[in-house]
Amino acid sequence: MNLMTHLPVLIVVVPLLSAALCVLFNNRKSAWLITLLASFFCFYASINLIQIVQEVDVIIYSVGGWEAPLGIELRIDALNALMLLVLSGSAVLVSIYALKSVEKEIPVQNQVLFYTALLLVKAGLIGICVTGDAFNIFVFLEISSISTYALISLGHDRRALHASYQYLIMGTIGATFILIGIGFMYVMTGTLNIQDLSQRLPVVADTSAIRAAFAFLTIGVGIKAAMLPLHQWLPNAYAYSPSVVSTFLAATATKVAIYVLIRFQLSLFGIEFSLLQMPFNKILMILGTIGILGGSVSAIYQSNVKRMLAYSSVAQIGYILLAIGLASEPGFTAALLHIFNHALMKGTLFMALGLIAFRFASTELSVMSGIGKTMPLTMAAFLIGGLSLIGVPGTAGFISKWYLVTALLDASLWPLALVILIASVLTLIYIGRVIEVAYFQPAPEGITQQKVPKSMLVALWIFALSNIYFGLYSDISLGISSLAVNQLMGVTP
Repeated sequence: MNLMTHLPVLIVVVPLLSAALCVLFNNRKSAWLITLLASFFCFYASINLIQIVQEVDVIIYSVGGWEAPLGIELRIDALNALMLLVLSGSAVLVSIYALKSVEKEIPVQNQVLFYTALLLVKAGLIGICVTGDAFNIFVFLEISSISTYALISLGHDRRALHASYQYLIMGTIGATFILIGIGFMYVMTGTLNIQDLSQRLPVVADTSAIRAAFAFLTIGVGIKAAMLPLHQWLPNAYAYSPSVVSTFLAATATKVAIYVLIRFQLSLFGIEFSLLQMPFNKILMILGTIGILGGSVSAIYQSNVKRMLAYSSVAQIGYILLAIGLASEPGFTAALLHIFNHALMKGTLFMALGLIAFRFASTELSVMSGIGKTMPLTMAAFLIGGLSLIGVPGTAGFISKWYLVTALLDASLWPLALVILIASVLTLIYIGRVIEVAYFQPAPEGITQQKVPKSMLVALWIFALSNIYFGLYSDISLGISSLAVNQLMGVTP
């Protein structure tokens, strides 16, 4: 058997089977090792799939040998490959980080179940990205969502239960809307294969059922993506979940939801129908602009740094939506670049906060006085992530913001380009609040340099240095993003 041939299905099956192995062995150290090995395999698979996609454009894998549209098809193009790289890379670093973090934050009796649920979240998110079947997107979405509800509820703060319940209610509404939208499309076309749907939908595009399907899918995915004003579940979910969970969710979950939005609206319904006929592009630009400013302003007034970064994520999602709303090649490129770069930024920032929580059991701004001196390596990494979030040249955040501003200027939308600059100043304000407290306020008496686990520091600094590397050498991220845009727009490079 040629392993490379079966990578599209193995990248989903391995974490699923690994979750079962965790329960079978029922040992917390074994569960962590299984999680780590499964994550490394998925990362290895994603790198190989990217290389194959660059050669053949699209990888098609028929499950069980049954070809689409009768059978279930896994379909990987440059867009999928980019998302798999984000997911699997984040999963590896989070798995390394998890060993000591989980020992500190999760009761011993729950640790095996924690790793099991974490693997199911990974499997679900990866499954969403590789499947070529609309209904299976819903299935994998539910696998990842239900596991996420459980992970959030394991936070040591009792408010984690409320956050999990709030997310469950909103997530269930979103999933129901998505299912209704898929149902409408199936009734009108008789198929669930995305490629087949994209060919049959234009014939019935003017019907009320398809327009209703478009609306249901947009709202459902908007909830999952925390698109303002459907974002209310996100701040509490990020703030009160365990550090490993908030890091992984911030780096991946909303990005996968944005991927689903792009896949449905652009690949399935088509750019002409989605962004011009409906016209969804104007709605995205309005919501994106409000999200950028609203999320940034809300972040300034937070006393809990996790909540601050959660509202920041709402703003960053706004950048992506605004870029998609431009309905242009530069706009789509900027959106995909920001999906990739935002994972690096938020992975760095939330991991740094996890180390602070490891030492002080809190991420309140008030406990961070002088922490730049007592935890210098942790705060240095936080500083790098913060500079990337602001968009300072030489960081990954600058690259995607530069492409977004350029796309806006190309479209003669200079007032919106000005909004991006204003939002960057607002980001400087709330990141500056943390830096001021950490570096310019004295540490409490008797507090010396705090030792933290080396494995957590290693994972944090790989994330942090990635912000610099992809800020200086953007060929990989830009190359994959450009190829994905060409495929979405049907352009031959």
